[in-house]
Amino acid sequence: MRFHDALGAPGFGAIAEFKRRSPSAGDLRAGGDVAAVARAYEEAGARAMSVLVDERFAGAWDDLRDAREVTTLPLLAKGFFRDDADLRTAKLAGADAVLLLLRDLDDDECRRLLREAASLGLDTLVEAHDADELARAERLDAPVIGVNARDLSTFEIDRRRQLELVAAAPPDRVVIAESGIETRAQAAAAELAGAGAVLIGSTLMRARDPGAKLAELLRRPLVKVCGLTRQDDVDAAVEAGADMVGFILSDTSPRRAEAVLDAPDTVLRVAVLVGEQQESAADLVQLYGLEHGHRARDAELLHGGNRVGTVVDLPWREEDETHFERARAVEGRVMLAGGLTPENVAEAIHTVHPWAVDSARSTESAPGVKDHGRIRAWVEAAR
Repeated sequence: MRFHDALGAPGFGAIAEFKRRSPSAGDLRAGGDVAAVARAYEEAGARAMSVLVDERFAGAWDDLRDAREVTTLPLLAKGFFRDDADLRTAKLAGADAVLLLLRDLDDDECRRLLREAASLGLDTLVEAHDADELARAERLDAPVIGVNARDLSTFEIDRRRQLELVAAAPPDRVVIAESGIETRAQAAAAELAGAGAVLIGSTLMRARDPGAKLAELLRRPLVKVCGLTRQDDVDAAVEAGADMVGFILSDTSPRRAEAVLDAPDTVLRVAVLVGEQQESAADLVQLYGLEHGHRARDAELLHGGNRVGTVVDLPWREEDETHFERARAVEGRVMLAGGLTPENVAEAIHTVHPWAVDSARSTESAPGVKDHGRIRAWVEAAR
């Protein structure tokens, strides 16, 4: 399968990267076996593999050749390419695509390389790191656009700016969020912003088992701990490995939080609202309608004001034997909520295959007060 087609396929995926070192982080996997890592990435479900061939990353064309020998994944040759000869070398070494950095190329140079790549049967990943470069990539008709969270001049990561650029990218292009992905929640944030895939490098290269780490970052469902009202409970949920922390801002709930509390950007913060939207610092909004003075059964999951999923819940203070059946029938991302516990969540996941699972009551000792042991049990059972 071609690089562009693999990344443009339905759903969300990853370009898994092999690099021996990074100018910002130093040695990562100096003696790494590229062939073994390539096989692990393919087994873990990568959509494509990126191989650093530049000596500044301790890379070499032989790494690309060795990867080509053992994997059917589309291979991206990653380096600082400026000449047609670089692209010909990449093609001969087994590349399916090449990286073109708008930071280093003017429009005429990039256009020439895009033409040369097409003539060689190579796809391209045209990389932008700010709004001007994103606009240039659009004008150049780049089919696959990478948005890098890392400023290659300062090596600083700005994930918030990256997500804003991903959301602003033209919807008819394949958009890749590059750099700064360390957790499942960070990958999910890129997905919700509109990225078709993430490019993950340093996180995988630091891992004892890069393939297992890739599988972990892509695995669903995400796990949400909701009904949090105290900062120490938020901290306990993060430490337990939750992907999302939820704060109920409805006045009628016994689990009402005064505000969205602090949490690191390794997780997503979710504001749970009933009736109407309100401003919050949350990454996501879980918005229920209002029926007879209580929340409606199901909710919209909103990101940046756009609907990105459906929360399939139980009726207010009621049970429903068709709960899982209803969830399976919903198209798109489903967050399954209502009556889930450490004891039954595995069956729910097996039956519904949701994008996320949500629990509040099963993790508490009293409304709004969490039992940290139950939080750990919930996250462990759901992951």
